[in-house]
Amino acid sequence: MYKNYSDIIEKVKERGVVTVSVAAAQDRDVLEAVKMAHELGIAKAILVGDEKKIKPLAKEIGLGKEISIIDVPKKKEAALKAVSLVREGQAQVLMKGIINSSDFLQAVLNPEVSLKKERLLSHLAAFEIPQEKKIIFHTDGGMVISPNLEEKKEILFNAIEALQKMGIDNPKIAVLTANEKVNPKMPATLDAKALVEMRKKEEIPTGIIEGPITMDVAVNPAAAKHKGIESKITGEADLFLVPDIEAGNLIGKTLIYYGHAKMAGIILGATHPIVMTSRAETAEGKLNSLALACLVS
Repeated sequence: MYKNYSDIIEKVKERGVVTVSVAAAQDRDVLEAVKMAHELGIAKAILVGDEKKIKPLAKEIGLGKEISIIDVPKKKEAALKAVSLVREGQAQVLMKGIINSSDFLQAVLNPEVSLKKERLLSHLAAFEIPQEKKIIFHTDGGMVISPNLEEKKEILFNAIEALQKMGIDNPKIAVLTANEKVNPKMPATLDAKALVEMRKKEEIPTGIIEGPITMDVAVNPAAAKHKGIESKITGEADLFLVPDIEAGNLIGKTLIYYGHAKMAGIILGATHPIVMTSRAETAEGKLNSLALACLVS
């Protein structure tokens, strides 16, 4: 169980330094995150991008000989080079710098340097919420817009595999819906029931999966008791599977802006973990995402 991001960083330290390949690294917040990761002893970086822009920024924030720079001024070409470094084994994590997400993902999927496996790319978010006893994970609020049942199964596979790499071997999983009862008019409830059946048949290899389940029942044992619902995960869920990207985005932003949560996020389903935070994300947020990626690398 990880109580906060400090716990995640300490676990990464135990496992050793990870090399990160950064695409279009000429961004102050990215470089500050790289500096913090180096000072914490969790990662070193290969910075791919416009050297004329990277060097002055690095000097301003105090990055020195601990970094390696590969001069590729054009952003799309820098992304391809950064991806190829991961593919060739020179780095274990890929990180987006100051480049459009679609251009970055095109490089990830480019057949010449591709990191794609025969699996759906999906997003895993980790939330450190004040007064909560542990970090909780949500998927997929950042990649797959409206997943069908088979895609939800793949999203679960990605997330479970990542949690196992973190040491969470048998995660408690809530398949979220707006109602606890199966309702043909609410397709998410049908998918939730099907995923639970898949787990019973061991088509999904591990995890305690419950659904359809509402957020209040998943997080509050009193709500489960009041509704007469017996649950093995209420108040203990590690992972929440959201029905679509809109639900995941709304939950995440609500936790951040009203619940004062800290969020990190990584892309799963590729050969290596990918850090693809918003260009507006703070250096601390980028560091937390980088630490999460290092943990599952």
